[in-house]
Amino acid sequence: MIYRENGQFKTTYQADQQIFPITQDRVLVLALLAFAFVVVPFIASEYLFRAILIPFLILSLAALGLNILVGYCGQISLGTGGFMAVGAYAAYNLMVRIDGMPLVPAILLGGVCATVVGVLFGIPSLRIKGLYLAVATLAAQFFCDWAFLRIKWFTNNSSSGSVNVAELNMFGWVVDSPAEKYLFCLGFVAVFALLAKNLVRSHIGREWMAMRDMDVAAAVIGIRPVYAKLTAFAVSSFFVGVAGALWGFVYLSAWEPAAFNIDRSFQLLFMVIIGGLGSIMGSFFGAAFIVIVPILLDNAPILLGIPIGTATASHLTFIIFGTLIVFFLVVEPHGLARLWSIGKEKLRLWPFPH
Repeated sequence: MIYRENGQFKTTYQADQQIFPITQDRVLVLALLAFAFVVVPFIASEYLFRAILIPFLILSLAALGLNILVGYCGQISLGTGGFMAVGAYAAYNLMVRIDGMPLVPAILLGGVCATVVGVLFGIPSLRIKGLYLAVATLAAQFFCDWAFLRIKWFTNNSSSGSVNVAELNMFGWVVDSPAEKYLFCLGFVAVFALLAKNLVRSHIGREWMAMRDMDVAAAVIGIRPVYAKLTAFAVSSFFVGVAGALWGFVYLSAWEPAAFNIDRSFQLLFMVIIGGLGSIMGSFFGAAFIVIVPILLDNAPILLGIPIGTATASHLTFIIFGTLIVFFLVVEPHGLARLWSIGKEKLRLWPFPH
């Protein structure tokens, strides 16, 4: 009886086209945002910020970008880690080489640089698709790994190959405590999630989904494949580049090219698949699953009082985590977002049996 649409009448087109047309959804989202912005900074511990909340927010942003490309446009990509690296190193060089460069514009310009690289490596998608496109984007990952490891200019001639960010200063506000870093990332994620939701509901989002469902039929009805695919690569790379800059500046503070290797690309792809392809909410579900479940599995033997070695616990974590991924994909191939949708549908009918 709580989650019911009875009596919620739409009298204008604007009301009918809202992001959350059901009042309960709007109230829930606003309450969740208020809790995240107002309550969490005062009640969460430093460990919770550093180990769970900050990486969850940044990886959710990267998964959002990848979901636009893979879930909404149907273009397979295995080079997401490389695009994250482009955003991180571009923002770093802007901060180092331009005196007085503000933090937020540097992060956004890092996303723009990732956009350029993403479009360049997205050009093969005009001719190839499927596994062939996956191999082409994998080449982007290897190229970025090689470039940031071998070309010393990107690391400001660092002898060790690693770079570090001394201080995060945004318009006089020094972002140094874990709570401040959390709020900084949360602001980015909230804005970009709203942007992504509006994009996929717009005409360009419908073009992406038409290309995903059947590219030949989309071209027949007047959709330009070149425009649709390259814009998907551009928007996806921009989101991922901003996430890479946040990952380097806020979460790591000091990093080397190995921080954005092929493992990061596969991790983000797993997030999108587990969370749900073609779902904004699924990106957050997938990031939460990938971030939280390994931590729970690592600490489970201690909480249960089971005497087990560190190496054995680590191996068991990989085994159980991989088994859970396969289980979720078998039980619900459309991801955790589909389970969320089924739950909402059940609540609309509860407590009636039909």
